[in-house]
Amino acid sequence: MQWKNQTSITKFILLGFRNLNEVQILLFVLFLVIYIVTLAGNLLMVMLVVADQQLHTPMYFFLGNLSFLDTCYTSVIAPRLLSGFLAEDRTMSFGDCITQLFFFSALACIECFLLAVMAYDRYLAVCNPLSYNVIMNLRFCLQLVSASWITGFSVSALAVGMVPQLSFCGPNEINNFFCDMEELLKLSCKKSPLAEMIILVSCSLVSLVPFLFIVMSYILILSATLQIASSAGRQKAFSTCASHLLVVSLYYGTIVIMYVSPSAEKSPAFHKALSIMYTVVTPMFNPIIYSLRNKEVKGAFRKVMLQNL
Repeated sequence: MQWKNQTSITKFILLGFRNLNEVQILLFVLFLVIYIVTLAGNLLMVMLVVADQQLHTPMYFFLGNLSFLDTCYTSVIAPRLLSGFLAEDRTMSFGDCITQLFFFSALACIECFLLAVMAYDRYLAVCNPLSYNVIMNLRFCLQLVSASWITGFSVSALAVGMVPQLSFCGPNEINNFFCDMEELLKLSCKKSPLAEMIILVSCSLVSLVPFLFIVMSYILILSATLQIASSAGRQKAFSTCASHLLVVSLYYGTIVIMYVSPSAEKSPAFHKALSIMYTVVTPMFNPIIYSLRNKEVKGAFRKVMLQNL
């Protein structure tokens, strides 16, 4: 069949968890609770960072930005996920699909950069404590965060801007619960090597470069920590990095499993489970990890509670 005789697709069907019809309501309730907990935890973290003077430090400034980012990140995915459990019509227009993909990709890129910025902050705090307050001033912190957001949206615009260059003529079923770049590339019936190369390179760079920077930062942190004479000093240095390292491991761990493992070995169910981890579950765990391991956050929460009683 000639390309000119094929019909261009204007809508996609999100298959989601359609094969689990008998537990749709149960899944709806489960993910609704997760979404509410995610919003409550991250917005509470933002409120504490803004309200408590003791949290007006670079580390908590970045943490507040991360919590705000996670609120936006999960809100791009969760409403459509929840509606898919209740609605019979699971179609998504091409424009809505591209819009969701753009914001999801941008926020995912920004999270990679923010985690790298937070690793740099911990590196300075451990390896160069005497110059920490001079280097990590408010202006520099704002510049780092602004650069993360601007770069994330720019890279996403470049990558997602290539999608309309592809041709979609059928089928139109996305075997996921959101508009996924990998699924769109599979559905493309007329390939564009240039567009696919730009998408691959841009997505690889924004995930790989920050990850390598984080790894190098923690190698230097570990080296500096091992040189500390007292065990109490080493424990303090490790404790300041533990929460961030756990968040990085959780976020990048799922991404590495998702994109490094061979495609032939990934079943659709496995792919969706990993997608759930880094789009819905991880944003819920981030504020929990930081609050459980952080005395300052616990103290700020108790102070806010006492003030409102």
